[in-house]
Amino acid sequence: MESLLAASFSLPAAAFSPPSSLSSTSSSPHALRSAVAGAARAVRCSAAKDSILYALEHDEMFNSAEVIQWESGKSINSIAAAQGIRIRRRCRPRYPSEGSGADKAVPRNMLEQIIWDKEVEVSQRKAKKPLQKVIESSQHAPPARDFVGALTAAYSRNVAPALIAEVKKASPSRGVLREDFNPVEIAQSYEKNGAACLSILTDEKHFQGSFENLETVRNSGVKCPLLCKEFVIDIWQIYYARSKGADAILLIAAVLPDLDIKYMLRICKNLGMTALIEVHDERELDRVLKIDGVQLIGINNRSLETFKVDTSNTKTLLEKRGDLIRDKGILVVGESGLFTPDDVAYVQNAGVSAILVGESLVKQENPGQAIAGLYGKDLLH
Repeated sequence: MESLLAASFSLPAAAFSPPSSLSSTSSSPHALRSAVAGAARAVRCSAAKDSILYALEHDEMFNSAEVIQWESGKSINSIAAAQGIRIRRRCRPRYPSEGSGADKAVPRNMLEQIIWDKEVEVSQRKAKKPLQKVIESSQHAPPARDFVGALTAAYSRNVAPALIAEVKKASPSRGVLREDFNPVEIAQSYEKNGAACLSILTDEKHFQGSFENLETVRNSGVKCPLLCKEFVIDIWQIYYARSKGADAILLIAAVLPDLDIKYMLRICKNLGMTALIEVHDERELDRVLKIDGVQLIGINNRSLETFKVDTSNTKTLLEKRGDLIRDKGILVVGESGLFTPDDVAYVQNAGVSAILVGESLVKQENPGQAIAGLYGKDLLH
């Protein structure tokens, strides 16, 4: 099981700096708990303060309510459901669309289908390149660029929401958005026309993206910080994204339990990365606002269950929680349904500091030049 607890207790060096004898411990939460939990409880903190046992005994995640519930026999899905997460995890060895009869899983919606497929993809990728090797690769990547700083500076320059322009070939709801898709040309055009940051789709099965596109754009001379737009379910993906040049990564609250988000934020911090945490409704926003260390919250106006768009979602949520968000110093990113200067002004007046836009730009003949049309003016850069 690689969501709630394996993600939290793979114990890469970046999180706990464990001694080498334990750094390769199985990522199975069962194996880890049996290997160290009993010893940790038995010694009751008599271990040296720099040891893995001491770190585990005193780590809030290791002693969290979710871990206790899981140890008592609750399933990952039941723990997640109690937090309002409707996306179920399958953890099947092959794609859910394969098989027949009782063996053929039926997802409730598109997001659940994507997540089930992502579980298979990540499992296959990890078999080829284990977590420890990906961690080592990430350590050789150039330092991460300041994603939040780039957004803040762009907002100040233009007195308008900073633009995260998305390099995106296709989507499940719209199909192929651009046949002549050249990720480097699009990225360079975005940067030339004032984008503060770029978002690179890496999901292959449903969005026709790739980590190779991310790496190619990073190596092309583009200076904008890069967001890895991925459906993250495992810390392996965060380290892999960093190894390919990502400066930030998307975490979706509709998919990830609180414990996963907390641990993934810790991983991001240790890697110098920024996490854009995406929410869709009030309950998800309230969950995220209770988590320390959040810098960026994206409010998605598109329901990832129905894929319908309603830009008033941003205004509604910020009317309810805008004061708290400002008090915490969190930047808000408006996502989906933004096509015109009026749309940009609407979400800016609602309180966003940045917008993430893909479809309305990438479908144009010149995606970079389309930025001026989106804003109603040329952006300074």
